[in-house]
Amino acid sequence: MTLESDLERYCVETAIASREASRKLAQTSTALKNRWLQECAKQLPQKLDEILAANALDLEAAPGFGLSESATDRLRLDRPRVQAMADAVRDIAALPDPIGETIEGSVRPNGLEIRKVRVPLGSVFFIYESRPNVTVDAAAICVKSGNAVILRGGKEAWHSSDALVRVLSSAAQEVGLPTGAVQLVSTTDRAAVGHFLALSDYIDVAIPRGGKGLIERVVREAAMPVLKHYDGNCHVYIDSHADQEMALRIVVNSKCQRMGVCNACESLLVHRQIANEFLPRVGTALIEKGIELRGDSDTCNLLPLAVAATEQDFYTEFLGPQISIKVVSSITEAIEHVNRYGSHHTDAIVTQDLRYAQAFTLGVDSSAVMVNASTRFNDGGEFGFGAEIGISTDKFHARGPCGLKELTTYKYLVYGNGQIRN
Repeated sequence: MTLESDLERYCVETAIASREASRKLAQTSTALKNRWLQECAKQLPQKLDEILAANALDLEAAPGFGLSESATDRLRLDRPRVQAMADAVRDIAALPDPIGETIEGSVRPNGLEIRKVRVPLGSVFFIYESRPNVTVDAAAICVKSGNAVILRGGKEAWHSSDALVRVLSSAAQEVGLPTGAVQLVSTTDRAAVGHFLALSDYIDVAIPRGGKGLIERVVREAAMPVLKHYDGNCHVYIDSHADQEMALRIVVNSKCQRMGVCNACESLLVHRQIANEFLPRVGTALIEKGIELRGDSDTCNLLPLAVAATEQDFYTEFLGPQISIKVVSSITEAIEHVNRYGSHHTDAIVTQDLRYAQAFTLGVDSSAVMVNASTRFNDGGEFGFGAEIGISTDKFHARGPCGLKELTTYKYLVYGNGQIRN
């Protein structure tokens, strides 16, 4: 038996266990799923010392993985962040269970009653990078929506994820949740991902959440459908009719409130009519926050500390203290720029003119379009979905923050009283 064949067998056995658990979860009551969630929320703070000790091992190894400051921040756990995980799990427990919900129904002339009802997707293979809190969010949202999940976290957060899954498994055993409902891939070998992606007989959907390279690999290799969470090159456009005080707050919050996340602003567009007045103000505010400004020629003329932006800068998700800036002459130019350079994630307009707001929302092809609000609000929790498993930039089968309903599909139930077809 070779190491490669051992790895392949491990992946198959894990996937089979997930498939079996998914069939049981599809029949598991809302009450039992909620008991598990409440038990997880209780145990997470109780196991704080174990979780932080595991996280310390990951933080110690972070420089060796070449993690940036923002990536290390995403990796770091502390008491408030662990408590936030527990609170998010309780929030999910309080949400309505989508399974069994009737989406629509009708009665045919022959008396057949037809109902379209929500059912789980089944077994989910979830691949994500160094954010241990995502381990808990993903497990909670999958199980509440009746899905089993195989978690493949990044090697940078392996100790943290392992400690968290031990807590989730302890809670599952406590309440009698099906074995295999939540599994963490026990190896950091990249070849394991390829094995799992080939197992479409047992895994119903793959969900990658991380860098563009990871997602492109999953799309290329997966034999099952993929729910994609591509990068977040998000824009804020300041219209000529903007309230400039509001615009300043929104830009700074969108960019600086937390830089290393997918819904942070990476590119600023400013209408030419207000550029002379607004750009120096927003430029100063961003520089005070430590942001490097990369602008077009008009921006550089107005902001002496800005450096000339390259074409690639306008395509880039920086995830750090850089922002690209361009002066545009019309809302049409702004929309064209967003659709060309953006990643269809989150884009915002600041304007007091309803006509321009409507033009932007109609013209920009993104999962969420904000009007007079920070891009940072494109988030499952902020939308009232509880935690999310990702923000999809796909159009099929889900788009935007993926909460409980986005992890379901549907089937038709047909009730008759002896009808036969002529």
